[in-house]
Amino acid sequence: MPAGLIALALGGFGIGLTEFVITGLLPEVAADYGVSETTAGWLVTGYALAVIVGALGLTAATTRLARKPVLLGLLVLFVIGNTLSAVAPEYGVMMLGRVIAALCHGAFFGIGSVVASNMVERSKRASAVALMFTGLTASNVLGVPFGTFLGQALGWRATFWTIAVIGVIALVGVALLVPATRTTEVPSLTRELSAFRSGQVWLSLGMTVLGYGGMFGAFTYIAYTLTSVSGFTSSAVPWLLIVFGIGLFVGNFAGGKLASRSIDGTLLVVLVVLTVVLAVFALVATSPILTVISLVLMGAFGFATVPALQTRVMQYADHAPTLASGANIAAFNLGNALGAWIGGLTIAAGLGYTSPIWAGAGITLAAVVLTVVAAAAARRGRAHGAVTTGSVATV
Repeated sequence: MPAGLIALALGGFGIGLTEFVITGLLPEVAADYGVSETTAGWLVTGYALAVIVGALGLTAATTRLARKPVLLGLLVLFVIGNTLSAVAPEYGVMMLGRVIAALCHGAFFGIGSVVASNMVERSKRASAVALMFTGLTASNVLGVPFGTFLGQALGWRATFWTIAVIGVIALVGVALLVPATRTTEVPSLTRELSAFRSGQVWLSLGMTVLGYGGMFGAFTYIAYTLTSVSGFTSSAVPWLLIVFGIGLFVGNFAGGKLASRSIDGTLLVVLVVLTVVLAVFALVATSPILTVISLVLMGAFGFATVPALQTRVMQYADHAPTLASGANIAAFNLGNALGAWIGGLTIAAGLGYTSPIWAGAGITLAAVVLTVVAAAAARRGRAHGAVTTGSVATV
């Protein structure tokens, strides 16, 4: 694999850390600002919604620009946002810092996915995308637990200062290792928008919203579930997040390999198993041992969908993948927002800290149904194309 993929993964590590570390620090942040857990959860939802804006708006606005300078500019925005979060004197300023950092997220992964896939031959695209997204999994395996531990030991602000430094390192890495994009095509927003004429692109986006939203809905309030239901101490949360992160790492790697063989087949099997895992997790959350096992499985099957979901939308928007890729990153985070919002509603309704997990299982089940519909439509489309080709050949 090209060294540039490592640089993209490094950028993904920093951005993934910003997105996910807040879940392990929600109790500390809520206590510091004197807000409820549901209000603190809006730091997750607000981030996700800002990612959607950045994924669509910034990607569209930079369509005519060279991709490498755009990636560097996005990382500068990332550093500014996390620095503001680190110094935020009140909840509103903290939210602003989260929003600024989030604006770079979708465009970075959207454009970066296209850059990564173009570095390798077509048969290895899913694996290349998976390698880039390894930064996200690494941020969970190593970064989020360490960030949570650091925040508990030195205050949550120390975590965001550290993330800002990581952003600077990622900026240097991308500048040195990612090659400049060379293309004979003139970038065109109109051509990029034409990808959305495909029904399969829209179905892919819907699969991403539901397929990722179910897992993230369960994950958003996991610190409360672990301490209030499973009986773990708050000091154990970072170590439990390592367990979850190991599942993410394995799932991302395996999902990339499987998606290279069959995208829709991989998604269908993984989403069905994830639905079962979430339902069982909600039932056994009072058992510490079974909770640990459930965390590993939730992470593994939840993130095994990512390479397939990202590659699928680029596959059906092959002639103009950049904006569609960014839109799919927006879809990931719309799923994040949806899952976090529904999970917060269930807690506010007094249904307990396992209720977000049940909600996640329901959302994932909807993803299974949509995957069946999309795969069937794709098969009909291929069959129609074969018939049409055969008819033309006999004329």
